[in-house]
Amino acid sequence: MAKIPDLPQDERPRERLARLGASAISDAELLAIFLRVGVKGSSAIEVGRKLLQKHGSLTELGGMSVKELSKEHGLGPAKAAQLLAAFELGARCANEKMRRAPMNSADAIYEAVSPRLAHERKEHVLIVLLDTKLRGVRTIELSKGNTDTALCEPRDVMHHLLLNQCPAFVLVHNHPSGDPTPSRADMTLTRRISEASKLMSIRFVDHLIVGRPSDDRTEPFYSFASQGLM
Repeated sequence: MAKIPDLPQDERPRERLARLGASAISDAELLAIFLRVGVKGSSAIEVGRKLLQKHGSLTELGGMSVKELSKEHGLGPAKAAQLLAAFELGARCANEKMRRAPMNSADAIYEAVSPRLAHERKEHVLIVLLDTKLRGVRTIELSKGNTDTALCEPRDVMHHLLLNQCPAFVLVHNHPSGDPTPSRADMTLTRRISEASKLMSIRFVDHLIVGRPSDDRTEPFYSFASQGLM
């Protein structure tokens, strides 16, 4: 494959990004801009493409440790650390956006929390505290479990809501398998928290389970509110 400097000016990733915007270029091209140079026999674009083919997506790459990424052909410790820093910047930007835009729909909630949760290999349970306009005020991590279990009790949720005098909230957790279909425990937990929040006159906006995009599903998440289960 041709080296990036050998490509026509308007086909180089950095120039394409400057001309068309970041959203217009592929994941492999974004990785190529980050990597800057390739390795012997492979351009930076090809290195990026091979990383995506091996691991499946940017989300999977974001879930790897520096040690794991360092072993990938074309990276090493310095670039691995920089790549994870880039993923973390994206997650923090999403958190800042969450504080400005109302979390009044499943799509809005997913857009705000997926950069933080979609790549995680363990199950995390979060409460997003909201103001009266449903804008994110604070995110609290309730628990971090193993690959498929995170412990959470309604009393843990209510404790934080009452302590912070929160008028509304969203409960979010991820399924590391990528399949957001709720378990029986998820259904029971949602019902119990819904009952407790009604007693306390606190608005339970949604319980969102974050998964990953798949051809088998219409959405990469499950919204209890959208399903009429709140």
